Amino acid sequence: MLSVGDTAPDFELPDQDGEPVSLSDFAGQHVVVYFYPRADTPGCTTEACGFRDNIDEFEARGVSVVGISDDPVRDLQAFAEKHDLPFHLLSDESGEVASAYDSYGEKSMFGNTFDGVFRNTYVVGPDGEIESVYEGVSPENHAEEILADLPDAE
Repeated sequence: MLSVGDTAPDFELPDQDGEPVSLSDFAGQHVVVYFYPRADTPGCTTEACGFRDNIDEFEARGVSVVGISDDPVRDLQAFAEKHDLPFHLLSDESGEVASAYDSYGEKSMFGNTFDGVFRNTYVVGPDGEIESVYEGVSPENHAEEILADLPDAE
């Protein structure tokens, strides 16, 4: 895992609308970069809707939210529309960005082994350094957990 104080790896990926989004777009502000395994599955929906339901509080604190999975853009668009998600969902189909954030690798489910995205979250500070790391998070109440750890609005 990357650690607090590390420089967050920059990236540019297409969002749910196919528009490029890069970490450097958020320079000078806090950004939550959360990795999730699969759009529109129960845990990932719970996590995304938690961010959606708390987006006003994140924005009041000057914090942006970005979700990254290895889903194709079309799946992210359907996910965002279905659940009215008001933040960027980025498509990392190759897993390259997730790998740079130690959030991609071998997983197993139902006796099958495959490569996929791990449920990890990073809070990146205005200077591009990682301020908080959440590894293997539970999707339930994760947004609230991050809000509790963030400094008050400046």
